[in-house]
Amino acid sequence: MLSIQSLVIYGLALVIPAAYLSFRLFSKPPSAAVPAENTEKPLKSIMQPPRQDLAPPKDDPFTTEQLKAYDGTDSSKPIYVAIKGTIFDVSHKVDVYGPGRSYNIFAGKDGSRGLGMSSLKPEDAVADYSVLDEKDTKVLDDWYKFFSDRYNIVGRVVDGPSANM
Repeated sequence: MLSIQSLVIYGLALVIPAAYLSFRLFSKPPSAAVPAENTEKPLKSIMQPPRQDLAPPKDDPFTTEQLKAYDGTDSSKPIYVAIKGTIFDVSHKVDVYGPGRSYNIFAGKDGSRGLGMSSLKPEDAVADYSVLDEKDTKVLDDWYKFFSDRYNIVGRVVDGPSANM
């Protein structure tokens, strides 16, 4: 004869899976629920889609010293970020590249190594990316493509390591 404890265990062994299955079978999936009216603005993603209105690339020469003036501290000047020696105008994303913002570390300089390493450390935000391994070089190339599809090219760094590559 079965003890009460054994009956409880067997009962739970049958009830728990049955309850789970009935919940899965008879509850509506979240996508079928009627959405409440959204009265808030949707969140704006920093990963904006590629732009179709980019200007033709420019090839204006900048020295590393000249590029420093475009770090966002002077609101009368645009904000520039260089990757692999190519200078991009990121001014329309001042909320990301402006003073005190998350990616300001790259403003007014070529920070290729830091981008390739996915690092926001000041000591990594330098132009020389020759030390990057294959994986980090791929990341840097992906960043270059991302910027090329979203920001106007305004020039090139003429005295950085990319000038010799």
